[in-house]
Amino acid sequence: MKVRCVAPMKIAKIGYIVMSVILCMVGLLFIARPGISVKVIGYVLGIMMIVFGCIRLVGYFSRDLFRLAFQYDLQFGTLLIALGVIVLVRPRNVMNFIFIALGIAVLADGLFKVQIAVDSKKFGIKAWWLILLLAVAAGCVGVLLVLRPVESAHVLTVLLGFSLLAEGILNLCVAVSTVKIIGHQKPDTLESQYQEIE
Repeated sequence: MKVRCVAPMKIAKIGYIVMSVILCMVGLLFIARPGISVKVIGYVLGIMMIVFGCIRLVGYFSRDLFRLAFQYDLQFGTLLIALGVIVLVRPRNVMNFIFIALGIAVLADGLFKVQIAVDSKKFGIKAWWLILLLAVAAGCVGVLLVLRPVESAHVLTVLLGFSLLAEGILNLCVAVSTVKIIGHQKPDTLESQYQEIE
């Protein structure tokens, strides 16, 4: 029986890990340097959302073994690409939009990851509790981004940095603990050859 090609799964897993590290690094940069210009923030976030959205789409169609990490990525990847395009088209004028949209995206991803944590527990994945804890933390930071408890641009940029850091750590944990690539994975459906009896 023909084995399934694992290249899309590898691309998705490596892409998830790389983008998670980049999210963490950009988050730390925003925390350390909250005076970064609005235009730069817009371009950086727009590009990151588009790239991560594409990686999520690859993940969704890769059909990994457990089907945990990528199960919601068709919708979420499409959303990220759309948000990224909007932010890139108007990077200066969308600061309020960026905070609300990214806050909703982080909150939604946190909620999806809560479900992934529950499913991971059923699969016997030991790190399910860590995924759950990180998902709740990311969701809380997402809520803060949407509510914007302060109006200071510096404080909001730091909060944006914390949300990117939380999202990066969450996605890194999910990719490492739930995406399993097996070189001899078989297709989902058995392809049978039928012979007509005359």
